[in-house]
Amino acid sequence: MKSKLVLLFSILLITAADVVGQTNISFNSTNGFKVIPLGVKGGLDESNLSAYLVAARGSDQFICLDAGTIYKGLELAAAKKLFKSTNPSTIQQEQINGYFISHAHLDHTAGLIMNSPNDNAKNLYGLASVLDVFKKNYFTWSAWANFGNEGEAPILKKYTYQTLAPTKEIAIENTGLFVTPFVLSHVKPYESTAFLVRNQNSYLLYLGDTGADKVEQSEQLAALWKTVAPLVMNEQLKGIFIEVSFDNSIPEKALFGHLTPNLLMEEMGKLNQLSNGQLNNTPLYVTHIKPCDGCEIKIKSEIQKANQIGLNIFYPSQASLIELK
Repeated sequence: MKSKLVLLFSILLITAADVVGQTNISFNSTNGFKVIPLGVKGGLDESNLSAYLVAARGSDQFICLDAGTIYKGLELAAAKKLFKSTNPSTIQQEQINGYFISHAHLDHTAGLIMNSPNDNAKNLYGLASVLDVFKKNYFTWSAWANFGNEGEAPILKKYTYQTLAPTKEIAIENTGLFVTPFVLSHVKPYESTAFLVRNQNSYLLYLGDTGADKVEQSEQLAALWKTVAPLVMNEQLKGIFIEVSFDNSIPEKALFGHLTPNLLMEEMGKLNQLSNGQLNNTPLYVTHIKPCDGCEIKIKSEIQKANQIGLNIFYPSQASLIELK
């Protein structure tokens, strides 16, 4: 009898190990997320460009959503003791498990490219249109060096290109996280991406650069809002990170695929309506503000004025810790 129980217990252990390997569940994590912005702006300061580390709450294994700034953000965050290591290169190598690039513009990719010599092997995720820019323009020997696993020889194979299929969820090894991409319009017909990140039954939504549907003559945001509205109503969506690049004085024809405070609130109004007026339960983080004298103050004032539905709005700062529960 004793030997049978030992055998049964061994089988259960093996089965549990197989399940963990198949689903990438981290038993140390809990619902919610830990976010560390490595950069939050849309230019001009190359030391503070869009890049957001995201981990399951309770975990120290991250993915990186966009990668405009890497080293400087890690250096500042390490100085605030947000990591166990104080070495930015060590943190990049050991705690970033892959990069999700929304689109290939340099303010979302420069940190990855410049720090690639000090990185280790990992995956680079993006839509086919995004990865093609890395293959043809960035990771080439005429521009930098080919750290990818395709393209111009010699191929260094540090980064493995992983082409994302829109609306198809994938698991990220070693993190407990799952990511679903959605296509956005960023100066039609060019594409950007929104990433819906899942940890167990909680979600985080990060949008790369995007124009409003009415300006882009698109329905990409409408489709995204329809998808996430049930998550808002069920209080599963723990945060939305979305750009506002310019103030309301910029004409629509000069936005080049970006949002203003008024356009942001028009889009949030649509999502709030689909969510039965419950969007004020989901924190909204405004990203990618373009720099100019007085622009940030003006944008924040215009957002506050346009926020007639009472949303909880925040502005992430570089090398800070955001906990979404």
